[in-house]
This record gives sequence, C-alpha cells and structure tokens, in this order.
Amino acid sequence: MCVVELQKIRHDRSELYTRAIQPALWLVIFGETFTRIHLIPTDGIPYLDYLAPGIIAQSAMFISIFYGIQIIWDRDAGILTKLLVTPTPRAALVVGKAFAAGVKAVIQAVVVLLIAALLGVGMTWNPLRLLGVVAAVVLGAAFFSCLSVTIAGIVLTRDRLMGIGQAITMPLFFASNALYPTAVMPGWLQAVSAVNPLSYQVDALRSLLLGTGGHLGLDFLVLLVAAAAGITAASLLLPRLAR
Repeated sequence: MCVVELQKIRHDRSELYTRAIQPALWLVIFGETFTRIHLIPTDGIPYLDYLAPGIIAQSAMFISIFYGIQIIWDRDAGILTKLLVTPTPRAALVVGKAFAAGVKAVIQAVVVLLIAALLGVGMTWNPLRLLGVVAAVVLGAAFFSCLSVTIAGIVLTRDRLMGIGQAITMPLFFASNALYPTAVMPGWLQAVSAVNPLSYQVDALRSLLLGTGGHLGLDFLVLLVAAAAGITAASLLLPRLAR
C-alpha cells in the first residue's frame, strides 16, 4: 500500500505542489505578520521559528484526516472486500494505509522544512534529530489516518466523512500548541489541548527542530499509544465498512 502511494505521487506530482501552498501561506503571511507585532509569548524564540513545527504537524494532519475517503473508494471499487477475504490480518491492512499516510506526510514535512529554511527559520540539521522528526510525523499521521478510517467505518459514506473531517480539523489545530503556548489558553482549552495528540506531536517537533527542551519521552509515548489505539479501532470497524 505504501508503494502504491509512492507510485501515485510519481505519476502525478500536482498534489505535492498544491499541498505546499497552504503551509507556505501560514508561514509567509501568518508567521511574518505575528513576528512583527509580538503578540504571542514564545520565550525569546522568533515567532516564525516557533510556528514552523506547528505547520509541519498541521500539514501531516490535513493529509491524513481524509484518508478514510480512500478506504470508501476501495470499498466502492470492490477492492476492500477482496483484501478482507485474504489471510492478511485486518490490522495489517490498516497499518499499511497508516504507513502510506505517514510517507506522504513526511514528504510534505520536507516541503515545509525547505520553505522554512528559505524564510530563515533557525532549525537543527542534526541527522539523529531529523530521524526523530520523521518518527513524530509518521506516528501523528498514523493516528489521524486511523481516526479517519474509524470515522469512515461509522458513517460509511464519503459525504458524511468529508463533513466530519472538515468539522474537526480546525478545532484540533486551534486546540493545540501549534500557534501559541498552552499557557495563554483559557483553562477549558488547556484541558482539551492536554488530550489532543496534535499538541504532543508539535511539542516533539519543536523540541527536535529548535531544541526547546520539551518532554520527548512523554510526547512519543502519547503518539505511540494514540497510533496503537487508532489502529485497533480502525481494524475493528473495517469489516463493517465492507458490508
């Protein structure tokens, strides 16, 4: 499944170009503007530097959160039913889709990193830290793609999935530490951020790329647990989707 995704990108690169537009706009317009007005406390880090890891996480989420649509297309084409009657475990099918989403998210992360570098964002290029960035991006994409497949297994139609996906993406983004520290949030939003996997992904990316001294152990533990829970839920609902 991962190879299939890579083949799609190789044959049609337009998706990469179009998906690069939104993070570029966030970094160039939002990042540059808020860097000048100094409204958001970032502990002395330039706001554009602070924002870049959040945009990487946002891009990965936006790629993954509609992955359930591909499962529905596979069902409508009869592919999913054929896959489910093979000896392949259902969890393996879900993991294949999740890893494919992770590969696309990593490619998108590279695009965002290049844009950030052109804008002068001060990031580390330590190979070990960049491997950690890849791991954080893949785990986050795995969770959100499995969340999408889980929702698809509940609602069963593309239109409903699109509606729910659009309804939850921006709340998940704004209820995280991607744009601002959790300390400036109201108490109820801090509670939401504390259970939002995107917050832990952003914290891990910020620690790895900027050296801000976050909680890498906790961040990766939460991402691993979230990905495992997502794979389990999606695997249980996959047969319902194929009926």
